[in-house]
Amino acid sequence: MIAGTRKSLRLLITGGGTGGHLFPGIAVAEEVLDRMPQSEILFIGTGRRIDVAALASRRFQTATLDSRPIKGKSGLSKLGALLHLPLSLWNAIGLVRKFKPDVALGVGGYVTGPVIVAAKLLGIKTCIHEQNSVPGMANRLLGKIVDTIFVSIPGSETYFAGAKTILTGNPVRKELIETSQKKQKNEEIVVAVLGGSQGAHKVNVLVTEAFTCLAGRLPENIKVIHQTGAHDKDWVLAIYQNKKIKAEVADFFTNMAEIYQQADLIISRAGATTIAEITVSGKPAILIPFPYATDNHQRKNGNFLVAKGAALLFAEQELTGEKLADEIGALLAQPEARKKMSQAAHQLAKPQATGTIIDACFALVN
Repeated sequence: MIAGTRKSLRLLITGGGTGGHLFPGIAVAEEVLDRMPQSEILFIGTGRRIDVAALASRRFQTATLDSRPIKGKSGLSKLGALLHLPLSLWNAIGLVRKFKPDVALGVGGYVTGPVIVAAKLLGIKTCIHEQNSVPGMANRLLGKIVDTIFVSIPGSETYFAGAKTILTGNPVRKELIETSQKKQKNEEIVVAVLGGSQGAHKVNVLVTEAFTCLAGRLPENIKVIHQTGAHDKDWVLAIYQNKKIKAEVADFFTNMAEIYQQADLIISRAGATTIAEITVSGKPAILIPFPYATDNHQRKNGNFLVAKGAALLFAEQELTGEKLADEIGALLAQPEARKKMSQAAHQLAKPQATGTIIDACFALVN
């Protein structure tokens, strides 16, 4: 921790809408409270179900702000969001003024914009964290006014003013870092399928098609752990049961640290938080980027791992169940190849990201 007399921090964190925006902020909040239990933290998110679930029963205060996305929306929706912006900003000013933070940290999502602007207008030190290789519209604009910018992937600093940019990596939940340091010898070969916090229908289709192709020629000790999202759970489970493949299927898993520890191979999207978790856990991965991500940032996120030999990446549009079956089968049959990918992933990890961000926040207010 940065040297000084300060024993606590009043930290405002804002972000939400997806797990990728929530979990880095939660990691920072939890670490601040571990270091300095007298600190006060307010996390301002959206009212979406994932925000409510992820922030429930935490050790810090939470609040919601009605803020609406602009980019990627149709004409009427975009107009409505623009007209709503002044009210969002006014409400954000009220929340910030009431909490009186020492510093405000934005971790992504459209709710970040009005909160960080409100903090800036009230003379509070501000910073943002960009998880992806290509920043979204909100962070590009906020980067012009905040005091410090944290980035996760080398190269993304080129979108911001270099003098106030720090390459930190992406904060990962403490329990995942701690679990990744424990060796576990599995009798099973575990394939974990992670479409993201809300699942990914096309990934579910491709993976179940692949395992259908592989049925009958899989190792006897194979197990699949598959996070499907809310709508696909029943039919995905039915396919595994029909093919007599041992599988644990859920719409959403909360024990991600255990899942990463067990996994011998990850199949996933290429969101920034997932990329960080894969590297910290040191797991080989097959990545299927979300093809409609803004500025194709998931593909660019994934290419960061591919370039170092830590992952394979396939465009969703060009991938079939049969092709994916071949790739899964090849990796399952080659433990040495998986080991090399695992070592490459570990070399890219930045488990100190959370601490680096907290130290920089202290530097802003000391």
